[in-house]
Amino acid sequence: MQGKEPELNSNEIARYARHIVLKGVGASGQKKLKMARVLVVGAGGLGSPVIAYLSAAGVGHLSIVDDDKVDISNLQRQIVHATGDLGVDKSKSAAAFATNLNPDIHVQGTVARFDLSNGTEMIKDHDIVVDGSDRFSSRAEIAHLCEQNKTTLVSGAVSMFDGQVSVFAPHLRDESRQPFPRFSCLYPQTPDENDLPACEVNGILGATTGVIGTLMAMEVIKLITGVGRPLLGRLLLYDGRDAKFTELTYSSKN
Repeated sequence: MQGKEPELNSNEIARYARHIVLKGVGASGQKKLKMARVLVVGAGGLGSPVIAYLSAAGVGHLSIVDDDKVDISNLQRQIVHATGDLGVDKSKSAAAFATNLNPDIHVQGTVARFDLSNGTEMIKDHDIVVDGSDRFSSRAEIAHLCEQNKTTLVSGAVSMFDGQVSVFAPHLRDESRQPFPRFSCLYPQTPDENDLPACEVNGILGATTGVIGTLMAMEVIKLITGVGRPLLGRLLLYDGRDAKFTELTYSSKN
């Protein structure tokens, strides 16, 4: 988010009018959004609301990476894809949705699996990474690469009726000049994948991904504009059945 501050054209002023009059965001915050470069890993249940709200918010450059194709079972929750997109690469379908929603932004869809072999190259030149992957092993790899590249990570996860969101930025420091916690501070041990069955096994209520994905988009917007207090060192838990939020704090391990 460096470089000369861009101007907003007349169409953008009209499109983002509710942001521009919003105390704490304003034209300055909207210009920051326009300058921002965000990478979304995964165009599925979590990635869909993230992509929808970040493109609507005017994030200037949105990169989407996913190696999967749209399947009919995705449409119950992955709202950036439609029936006519069946068989289409998710990254391309999601990019088309975002561009159609907001032609003033630049959207790049990449058909690939984000992993240790290519992740550093993909993260490069992005301000924030949003992890919408669906496996713990993938989330751990993404967190490792973001930490290596000193890039802020917004991470979420869902299961059945529940979900969680946090932000990781160990390259930044808190008010006490201490680094913010790492992913490994929250998850010191790697769970067995067999103990974390995918949604194909346990199922997932579609709206749960909407709740968590929208919260993830909110964290990205906060980080870009400087509004509010991001979920750094804090894990927000959502219980959909009881309509209850719980917050846990965690700290760096010395």
